[in-house]
Amino acid sequence: MNDETPQTPETPGGGGSAPEPGPSLEKAPSGPWPSVPQDGSPEPEPESSGGGAGAGSAPASGGDTPPEPSSRWREVFREIATGSLLVSVLSVFLAVVVGSLMILLTDETVRESAGYIGARPSDFFYAVRDAVVDAYTALFRGSIYNTNVEGFDRRIRPLTETLKYSGPLILAGLGVGLAFRAGLFNIGGRGQMLLAGAAAGWVAVTVDLPLVLHLPLAVLAGAVAGALWAGLAGFLKARTGAHEVIVTIMLNYVGFYLVFYALSRQGLLQAPGSGNPKSEAMPESAKLPKLLGEDFNLHAGFVLALVAVAFVWWLLNKSALGFRFRAVGENPEAARASGIHVGRTYTTVMLIAGALVGLAGVNQVLGTATSGVTVDLDAGIGFDAITVALLGRSRPVGILAAGLLFGALKAGGFSMAAAEGIPVEIVLVIQSLIVLFIAAPPLVRAIFRLPKGATA
Repeated sequence: MNDETPQTPETPGGGGSAPEPGPSLEKAPSGPWPSVPQDGSPEPEPESSGGGAGAGSAPASGGDTPPEPSSRWREVFREIATGSLLVSVLSVFLAVVVGSLMILLTDETVRESAGYIGARPSDFFYAVRDAVVDAYTALFRGSIYNTNVEGFDRRIRPLTETLKYSGPLILAGLGVGLAFRAGLFNIGGRGQMLLAGAAAGWVAVTVDLPLVLHLPLAVLAGAVAGALWAGLAGFLKARTGAHEVIVTIMLNYVGFYLVFYALSRQGLLQAPGSGNPKSEAMPESAKLPKLLGEDFNLHAGFVLALVAVAFVWWLLNKSALGFRFRAVGENPEAARASGIHVGRTYTTVMLIAGALVGLAGVNQVLGTATSGVTVDLDAGIGFDAITVALLGRSRPVGILAAGLLFGALKAGGFSMAAAEGIPVEIVLVIQSLIVLFIAAPPLVRAIFRLPKGATA
């Protein structure tokens, strides 16, 4: 074996020493080519630890060394926030199945027929079928197309209601999802919507301008207020390391009481001569215009949501700023090593995310509930947006689809309750179960016996 091995030329300064015996690797020729042993196996990487290279040295970082706890949590967070489409679809399916079981438990006919299932089992199964089919048929009629009324305009009214409810959900979901992509958990949607709605409402009722100036100024004021409120959390994260979850939760309360104070004081936001914590009604020059006329409630806020979807898609996939967001979200240490200013990125992404969530508040005040600003203007959207972002895998198109689904559930839930006597809380249970299953991808894999690669 050694006779067939070509002799290695002397290295400069080597003193002409012979190579060591044994299975040593052939020296690499001069140039950029890596040295390869004669048996064709790759050359092991040299040790980089300060203790010197040797057979007994510790394994290099990233080999057999277990990851740090923070890295493990980051991996879990990334899997939940940006999981696969299959997990999202199966999560919705499981939530609907469990929701159907709860519908059966609340149906009086099903309970009665279960009492004599041994004598006439067909009655029980027919009752089960009718209860589930009637419930989801009512949901469809209340959210998409109502076949029980005359006239095309009345039949499509449920669809317009779904789109109306979807607009703020999409906008707030984009704000939460964008922060997710940068590795931040923005759960301060309620405070951002409240501050944005209050700012937009204040501009609407105190500034007198024509429509072409008044409406854009009010929308801009709301977006800026939301951006600054969320940007504060990003700034604290960047400068002090304060966890954004704690900061955004606290800012929800601070924002709530600030808006409540403004609505309770004459000269700020409270309607003149009123003792209620509510502002004046929005003037016509500051309202988002109706898209299909006064007979429908659908307004331009949905168009604003579609524009925001296109903007966030471009930002994440086509811009250098979006690349920095994604790089920091994947691995902030590697992003910092490559020259990306992680702290500045945190602040910037929270500013943009807050502006998007703020537009959801503007949508509510200037489009959906124009009777005046109240502390209930968010209508739970700030927290529903977390579910929308998770279901949409933090991607703009996915968030659009998830927002439409949740808008349909919200619009159709009232129809289910009115037509079939089903508690409207069933819809909330379905939404909560969607979050539960999305947050537990291993559970979904176990239920459907899926390999891990199927949900990667």
